[in-house]
Amino acid sequence: MEERYNPKAIEKKWRDIWEKEESFKASVEAGKQKYYLLEMFPYPSGRIHMGHVRNYSIGDVVARFKKMQGFNVIHPMGWDAFGMPAENAAIKRGIHPSSWTYDNIDNMKAQLKKMGFSYDWSRELATCDPEYYKWEQLIFLKMFEKGLAYKKHSSVNWCPECLTVLANEQVEDGGCWRCGTIVEDKELEQWFFKITDYAQELLDDTYKLQGWPEPVLIMQRNWIGRSIGCEIDFPLENSEEKIRVFTTRQDTLFGATFMSLAPEHPLALKLATDDCRAEVQAFIDKVRKQDKINRTSEDFEKEGVFTGAYCINPLTNLRMPIMLANFVLMDYGTGAVMAVPTHDQRDFEFARRYELAMTVVIQPPGRELSPETMTEAYTEPGTMVNSGEFNGLDNESAKDKIADYLETKGIGERKVNFRLRDWGVSRQRYWGTPIPIIYCDACGVVPVPEKDLPVVLPPDVELTAEGGSPLARKKDFVEVACPACGAPARRESDTFDTFVESSWYFLRYACPHFDRGPVDRSAVDYWLPVDQYIGGVEHAVMHLLYARFYTKILRDLGYVGIDEPFTNLLTQGMVCMETQKCPEHGWLYPEEVEDGKCSKCGKVAELGRIEKMSKSKNNVIDPDTLIEQYGADTARLFCLFASPPEKALEWSEKGVEGCFRFLNRVWRLAFDSLAILSAGSEDGSEPETQKVAKELRRVTHQTIKKVSEDIDDRFHFNTAIAAIMELINAISGVEDKGKIPAALRESILALVRLLAPFVPHIAEELWSALGQDGCVSEAGWPEWNEAALAQEQILIVVQVNGKVRGKITVAAEADAETVKQTALADGNVARFVEGKEIRKMVVVPKRLVNIVVK
Repeated sequence: MEERYNPKAIEKKWRDIWEKEESFKASVEAGKQKYYLLEMFPYPSGRIHMGHVRNYSIGDVVARFKKMQGFNVIHPMGWDAFGMPAENAAIKRGIHPSSWTYDNIDNMKAQLKKMGFSYDWSRELATCDPEYYKWEQLIFLKMFEKGLAYKKHSSVNWCPECLTVLANEQVEDGGCWRCGTIVEDKELEQWFFKITDYAQELLDDTYKLQGWPEPVLIMQRNWIGRSIGCEIDFPLENSEEKIRVFTTRQDTLFGATFMSLAPEHPLALKLATDDCRAEVQAFIDKVRKQDKINRTSEDFEKEGVFTGAYCINPLTNLRMPIMLANFVLMDYGTGAVMAVPTHDQRDFEFARRYELAMTVVIQPPGRELSPETMTEAYTEPGTMVNSGEFNGLDNESAKDKIADYLETKGIGERKVNFRLRDWGVSRQRYWGTPIPIIYCDACGVVPVPEKDLPVVLPPDVELTAEGGSPLARKKDFVEVACPACGAPARRESDTFDTFVESSWYFLRYACPHFDRGPVDRSAVDYWLPVDQYIGGVEHAVMHLLYARFYTKILRDLGYVGIDEPFTNLLTQGMVCMETQKCPEHGWLYPEEVEDGKCSKCGKVAELGRIEKMSKSKNNVIDPDTLIEQYGADTARLFCLFASPPEKALEWSEKGVEGCFRFLNRVWRLAFDSLAILSAGSEDGSEPETQKVAKELRRVTHQTIKKVSEDIDDRFHFNTAIAAIMELINAISGVEDKGKIPAALRESILALVRLLAPFVPHIAEELWSALGQDGCVSEAGWPEWNEAALAQEQILIVVQVNGKVRGKITVAAEADAETVKQTALADGNVARFVEGKEIRKMVVVPKRLVNIVVK
């Protein structure tokens, strides 16, 4: 047993022991309470980064803590292995995406193992494995049978860099969520999942997710976007056709003076008259290149074009010009907006620019509006005017009455509308799950028979930077016989969006080797839902929404019996670093800065901003380097101690060094105590010795309580670690430890067990050095004794201006501030202080408090 802390040696030793003994392998144990801890699985990019280390360290603390509490813990790990980066890397390097992906998996798995995470590697899965995506294809076929998967022509978000379609949720600030390239509109035939069928349930169930952060729930509610209003038909002039709009402001219908269509609307070009067609086409082409999010922002320039066509206001019979407007989107409502410029600010600005008519239909209390003098739209409540039989009503009451009128006349109907759109899942790439569909001229769309699953990606595909799916160019993949009639047919060449794979992987972890269906119902009934899910807030309206939807689909297909996949959610903060920049060499790596200067040229390095770790900023810390220098336990401890998990973590070399020194201190304390612990087992009987032992025991149990509650209730790992540090101070502060071997043993063994979830390698080594059998991870979590928490109470006299006015009882070790507050709260003392200015308070420790008032 080494008496010097050597993290490299002890960490490998204990990793080998855990692996040999399968310490973290989980199995169903009927009657034992389960706990499913899961972090969002990583994309195998090649190396783990400090964001991974932080995320997985947080999860590992909880998993180990729950295991020590006696739960049957499942803590799996796998790989979100499909996607464009692998395909792009394969093109760049001239290797197959599979080789690149599995090499990266091997590298990252080795790195994760070095960190000592308590994963059950027997449940490992990779989404690019046909044994995984076979079942994904089966689920798709079941959805297709139920009408929940369908194909249609649609205007889609197209990334010209990745050469593939993106779902709305994957467009961030107008750019591709992966590469940042500005997204364009493109018309394609695509497969969709009918997530809109579940919009109301997805919305309603957000109010049941009590263990989720409210900001995430708000983001999902806003994305689902439920609106209550009316759909109204506006007849086209000289035509039997109608334009249908959705509005929540049917009270302003009498003020609708023109119609705004989305440039993507199917009628946009069709309605254009000959003299307007060229201008309309040019406008459509221009808007197609604009970011949809920016188009709807308040400060984006409102632009439009007249189609030359008109429609009729069904209540006023007004001839309304039909405009195309860049701020109207096809993705919301019907893609057509009845424009009421006097009562909608965007319509107001648009009407002023293009000199369109305005009619006031709601007057505010106490003043009268006119279109000629208005400088902005009036959007507040008011009284109806210029609205026929509804004049004089307040506009809120008028909403229901006008809706009744529309329905009675057959002009429109009440409608609940959602912002959420069906999930487009087709992607034009190779490295993804093939969509199991065949197209036959005679039979139409034919699903691949279940017996022929999986449809496996052919390995010998030529990957180029050309647009479209490489699979479409591989004849022996595409050209097949129709399963229904045997005639020549064509296989679907698109693959699934990778978010499909990540929408159900947490279910497959429960039964990764089950070969008779997507999941083993008995296993998922035992393990699911996930008790604690951990990942980034950036997934709020993509992965987290899709996973909820997919769970409900699988419930309705009979595969699972739960409504929601994740009971509790923690969204951890980013890892950040203060960037440094050389005037000559640009952004510098941390090791390229010496005494505040660039090591290359000696010039003073300028401090940048606190930013997320990024390769582009040269501020990335390699976890392997950190582990090599300090050990995995130090890396874990820093990530857990430096900041609460939901907050951003600012990288600090000094903070890392401090954590390393702390572990050395723990090590020395334990080994310095070995001789005392082996020499005696009973504390001394002297009153003073008994007092010291009692106080140490009190601090020990107070720490157990504090750490237990901080982990279990709040995930405040930083304050839990701070409490452990205070316990070490208390142990170290005992002058004659040899007189209290029993109290010392209890404290040090509790200390090691409390440290075990945070720094498991050193905890195991110390547990063994202290003569304990087995692993500390199997030793159970310490419990505090309420009786031991009681502090010795003392009586303190309270004087006001030198006269005794009361007596208070406080803990013997209470600090001065606690004594002051207790004195001021005493009823007798308060009578002599109330309404007076307190000039000074003097505390004589353990004797009296004197309050000077004026």
